[in-house]
Amino acid sequence: MGPKTERRQQHGEQSRQRILDATVEIAAERGYEGTSIALVSERSGLPRSSIYWHFRDKDDLLAAVIERSYHLWRERLLKAASTRTPGLDRAARLREAFAAVASSLLDQPEFLRLGMMLTLEHRPVEAKARQLFVDIRAEVLDFALNEFQPMITGTSDAERQAGARRLAAFTLAASDGLFMAYQLAPDTFDLHGQFDMLALTIDAAWDRLTA
Repeated sequence: MGPKTERRQQHGEQSRQRILDATVEIAAERGYEGTSIALVSERSGLPRSSIYWHFRDKDDLLAAVIERSYHLWRERLLKAASTRTPGLDRAARLREAFAAVASSLLDQPEFLRLGMMLTLEHRPVEAKARQLFVDIRAEVLDFALNEFQPMITGTSDAERQAGARRLAAFTLAASDGLFMAYQLAPDTFDLHGQFDMLALTIDAAWDRLTA
């Protein structure tokens, strides 16, 4: 690969990131419905032909925004998981883990915001972006399940898996609600405090499931 080819590829990737950045800004300001290829072109300073070179249509563009945002969020969360404090009891471990989740959601992850919009609207023309969000939620649910299952002791494998699945599903649903509440009142809603309460709720539910 020659220098010219490398420069072209680098320029192409820079253009792609500019397009994605512009889309994130517009979606945050105008929502899904107010986001258009024309506005992305104007905001990014790139012609529509450049946008269509990288993305087939608006659905493809939104799917790319969701994918990039999710991977950035996931990397941050995995990094936090790798630096957890050793020797904590279950409640403290949950509170530490949920504090990391709250911090990650304060960064306004676009994959969650856009994904919720698409899910609620049920628009068939955004099938790719919506399906990607559904797949992401399934992956997050599996991650939560794998986190919870080793902590449940004193039961059979089937009971442990069933209990962990219920806790994981509840955690994901509750996290969605807390994120939405924060979006409605970002200046007054204590996201960290509410996630700390959720951690304590999960800890109490754990005892009931294994009693």
